[in-house]
Amino acid sequence: TPKMLTRKIKLWDINAHITCRLCNGYLIDATTVTECLHTFCRSCLVKYLEENNTCPTCRIVIHQSHPLQYIGHDRTMQDIVYKLVPGLQEAEMKKQREFYHKLGMEVPGDIKGEMCSTKQHLDSHRNGETKPDENSNKEASEEKQEEDNDYHRSDEQVSICLECNSSKLRGLKRKWIRCSAQATVLHLKKFIAKKLNLSSFNELDILCNEEILGKDHTLKFVVVTRWRFKKAPLLLHYRPKMDLL
Repeated sequence: TPKMLTRKIKLWDINAHITCRLCNGYLIDATTVTECLHTFCRSCLVKYLEENNTCPTCRIVIHQSHPLQYIGHDRTMQDIVYKLVPGLQEAEMKKQREFYHKLGMEVPGDIKGEMCSTKQHLDSHRNGETKPDENSNKEASEEKQEEDNDYHRSDEQVSICLECNSSKLRGLKRKWIRCSAQATVLHLKKFIAKKLNLSSFNELDILCNEEILGKDHTLKFVVVTRWRFKKAPLLLHYRPKMDLL
């Protein structure tokens, strides 16, 4: 029978799989080491890798000189954690909003959006107002609306100054740009390559504070981990790609 096939599992029994080994809390902004697939909170892992180049769990060397380029956001794991732990996502969004308010900064658009969607979802289920058909119709209309709008205009924005630090490449005529914080270093490489008429964006390295940035790093991640509380614009340098030994 269906009852015999269903077995309830206590959250305590799976805590070891959804908690960070560095802070012992539930995973927030789950980030996985590509070399060994161990997962941690992004802020915990980034702080740890400032002085180490090995995985905190298995001690395998991630990379001798640039370990931060070999970690990536694990959206699937984060979704699992939020679904398993009641109220965690709502509480985390609230903390982030309070953090930005405390610094006198505008709350990023993605946090606003997640907070609103989470609140609406919880309220609707508490009041018993939603039905399966209504949910599907609502999601379809929201997807259609996002397609019609320029979605990234509502994102948190980052001001950037792109400087050339090599005599082998020319500087950009317009080196100051403003774009979505969700854009990646790869987007900037493609932009520069197009402006300089390069045959491939893979010929470029982009650096911040003389450190090569990984192509999958978002600009928000670069600002938080490399630029910290320095004033805008975010200063980035580009040069021909150099092979690291």
